[in-house]
Amino acid sequence: MTTYKEINGTNIEAVSTDPANPVTGQVWYNTTDNVVKGAAQTTAGAWATGGNLNTGRVAGAGSGTQTASILAGGTSPTTANTELYNGTAWTETTNLNTARAELSAAMVAPSTEALVFAGHTGTYPTTTPSTANEHWNGSAWTELADVNTGRWAGAGAGISYTAALFFGGYVPPNTAATESWNGSSWTEVGDLNTPRYYLTGTGSNTAAIAIGGEPSTNSVEQWNGSSWTAITNFPTASSYIEAAGASYTSCLALGVTPSSAGKKNVFWDGSSWTELADYSTGRINGLGSGTSSSALLSGGSPNSVATEEWTGAGAPLTVTFTDS
Repeated sequence: MTTYKEINGTNIEAVSTDPANPVTGQVWYNTTDNVVKGAAQTTAGAWATGGNLNTGRVAGAGSGTQTASILAGGTSPTTANTELYNGTAWTETTNLNTARAELSAAMVAPSTEALVFAGHTGTYPTTTPSTANEHWNGSAWTELADVNTGRWAGAGAGISYTAALFFGGYVPPNTAATESWNGSSWTEVGDLNTPRYYLTGTGSNTAAIAIGGEPSTNSVEQWNGSSWTAITNFPTASSYIEAAGASYTSCLALGVTPSSAGKKNVFWDGSSWTELADYSTGRINGLGSGTSSSALLSGGSPNSVATEEWTGAGAPLTVTFTDS
C-alpha cells in the first residue's frame, strides 16, 4: 500500500486541536478524536508494477481497462502478435490478420470489441502504409472495410468497434486527415488544424481530443463531431506520447518528452493540464488504456515489456494508523 509520506514527502501532522482556518489540500491528524481531517483528502496518485508483456514491442495499439486490456501489433520487428491483460498477467492470443506497426485504435472500446486500423507493414526503413481495419470479438480478428487513406503514427478515438475516429498520421508526408467510422465504412470529415503524426488522443467519434505530435508541437485540439478547435496548449511540445482516459475531458498524457527517458504523466481535466507523479520505466510510444484514475501503460521503446498501473487523479486517500 502506498503511504501518505511516499506520495507527499512528509508525514501527516499531529495536532491537539483542529486548525482554525484549514485550506484545500491540508491534511492533519487530531490526536484527541482519532480521525484524519482535511479540506481535501485526496492523493495525486501513484504507479505500481503490473505483469510484464510476453513480447516487448513499441508502437502497438489497443484498448480496454486496467484489468482487461488488449495490445496488438507493433515493432521491432513488425508483428501481428496480440496479448490480453487480466489485471495481473498478459496472455498471448490470436494474431492480427495483417502484421503492422504504428497502427491506431478506438481507444475507449472494451477489450472484447477492439478496433485497430491503418499503420504500416514492413519494418523500418522499408515500410508501406496500410489501410487495414480489423475488429476483435474476444476470440478472433475479422477484417472490415479499409480506411480511405493508409498512414501510420496517427491517433484514434472511439467507444466501440462501430464508432471510431482516426486523425493525423504520416502518409507521407504528415497529414491533418480525419476519418469517422460508423461500423460499416469510413468517411472523410473535418481536418485537424495542425497536420501531425506521432500524436495521441482519446474520446469518442463525436467528442475527442488530439494532443501533441510531430513536428514537435504543444498544440491540442478538440473534436465536436464536425470540426476541430484549438484549446489550451499542452505544457511541453511533445510527440511519441500516449493517452489513457475514457473521456476527452478527463485523460492522461504519458511520456511528454520525445525521449526514451520520458516518464511524465500529465492530467487534463477539460480546461487545464496538471503534472502528476512520474511513472517508473522511461519509454515512449507504448500503449495507454483505462481511465484517468485507473490507467495502464504497457510496452514502448526500446522494446519494453514493462507494465505499470496508475491509481490517482482524484482517487480517495487511504490512511492507516498504528500505535507505533
